[in-house]
Amino acid sequence: MTNRILVHCDLDAFFAAVEILHHGLNPDIPLIIGSDPKQGSGRGIVSTCNYAARRFGIRSAMSISEAWRRCPAAPFGPGVYIRGTRGLYSRASRKVMEILRESSDEFEQAGIDEAYLDITEKSGNDWDNAYALVRKMQNDIEKSIGLTASFGIAPTKVIAKMSSEEKKPRGIFRVLPNEIADFFEGRSVRQVPGIGPKTATHLSEWGLETVDELYRLGSLGLQRLMNERFAGWIIQLYEGTTTNRLHPLNQRKSIGKEHTFAKDMLDVEVVIQSLQSLLNRTVKELIEAQAGARVVEVKIRYKGFETYTYQKSIPAAMDDNEVFLRLATYLFAQNVDIERPIRLIGVRLGQLEFLTYRQETLL
Repeated sequence: MTNRILVHCDLDAFFAAVEILHHGLNPDIPLIIGSDPKQGSGRGIVSTCNYAARRFGIRSAMSISEAWRRCPAAPFGPGVYIRGTRGLYSRASRKVMEILRESSDEFEQAGIDEAYLDITEKSGNDWDNAYALVRKMQNDIEKSIGLTASFGIAPTKVIAKMSSEEKKPRGIFRVLPNEIADFFEGRSVRQVPGIGPKTATHLSEWGLETVDELYRLGSLGLQRLMNERFAGWIIQLYEGTTTNRLHPLNQRKSIGKEHTFAKDMLDVEVVIQSLQSLLNRTVKELIEAQAGARVVEVKIRYKGFETYTYQKSIPAAMDDNEVFLRLATYLFAQNVDIERPIRLIGVRLGQLEFLTYRQETLL
């Protein structure tokens, strides 16, 4: 596989950062975006929060009453609770994506707050030039828009995505082709996109905690514990042979499910349960087709038939129900208007690929 220089850009706490800019808030004060907490008795969920709130254990899709218990607002605590200002997010995202697109050879938007770039030609296939180019993009975004972003630079999409998490916020981390083995040495399997908590726990029960331990076990050993697909993917991941090609989010081949409620629904927890059920059925079909998906899409239709869809892509096609569940719940939590009755909820998995992997025995 020809080496490419790929970049993953992840905007730091994007939704909260946009609100902080818009309202002139102090970023060191916990900001929780979601429904009215009603001093701990409110129904609904947390859409998102900033880094200061995350230190209290608050996260997306958590019940708003639980968030209040962990970090109440004044005069009981330091939290600030607000409703989201939806139009701001798409406008800020478009400005960021314009900067990224102009600086890349190929561009793939993975969601409203993240994107993949191929900068092989722009950098002259030079890793030092690539680092300088990414630093310029980072500075341009902060200077012209006021948002910070973290970047990962690597030969594959998965490693680029993992690298962007290394120095958050406002970080840049680079993994050269000859540094991949060192990058995975001692690295927890939980840090790998596509390995969910259940899979990590199952591996841990066999004494396997890190990526290099999985690789040393070999393909046949991994197949005995997991399955052929997982084993093949781990070998490719460690050897840096997973995909390095970018794709725009326009592929129509997909599978999905929808549910129309008997009456318009205001209870978002019930809607989330329905979303999870739809996703379980969709993933079952995906597995039966021996395929994986790279795109998760959530559809929300409100009373009055006003319909919105939200997408997020992942760096490698997979059929892991846990991964899709986290992404679908994330998309729903960060985009739902919790004060509007919901008529329909749907989920779709796109950019399908047959999951075929080479087999080999490692010595």
